[in-house]
Amino acid sequence: MRILLVDDHEVVRLGTKALLSRHPQFVVVAEADTAQEGIRLALAHKPDVVIMDIRLPGMSGIEATREITEKLPETKVIMLTSFAEDELLFEAIIAGAVGYVLKQIGSGELVRALETVARGEALLDPAVTQKVFDRVREAARKSEGETFARLSDRELQVLAFVAEGNTNKEIAEKVFLSEKTVRNYVSSILAKLKLSTRAEAAAFAVIHHVKDHLPTQ
Repeated sequence: MRILLVDDHEVVRLGTKALLSRHPQFVVVAEADTAQEGIRLALAHKPDVVIMDIRLPGMSGIEATREITEKLPETKVIMLTSFAEDELLFEAIIAGAVGYVLKQIGSGELVRALETVARGEALLDPAVTQKVFDRVREAARKSEGETFARLSDRELQVLAFVAEGNTNKEIAEKVFLSEKTVRNYVSSILAKLKLSTRAEAAAFAVIHHVKDHLPTQ
């Protein structure tokens, strides 16, 4: 396994390299003390694994992780952190890291972590995994909210009824408006969402969970 070490502390790099040197299945192909240098060396060496310090001067380890995983999808990035509760850890996982190891990790634990990554598994305990999923879901909800931001409350309500398969006449009866007014709302919704047909609007509404964005009564 070809490994790139990225850490601004030389002592940490030397210690990690010394631990890995005891195991012939690992070879450190390069070392970097900045995120920019880490990206450059990753692109040059295409390592199997990058062990990346989460906190680096200048560009962060998170930004470097995002760029490396985008350009080298086969390369796995493991974050190196001083404590498992690091608030940046969740951002790093979302950026593409497969997990983390602590700086005070022992040789045996580091070897097991690397072997786990080699098998294609993630280095996350359930608590961290749940927090990451929560972050991702929250980001998705915000994105959906922005998707519907152009619609008025009434248009959201009409769109929800369209998604349920109601006709303009049925919607008009439910919201106490004329059928013509509902038809105008539907036309406005299609224009704002850049959709062509009622069926497209219905599918769009279901996919983006329009009911979660309806105004509270």
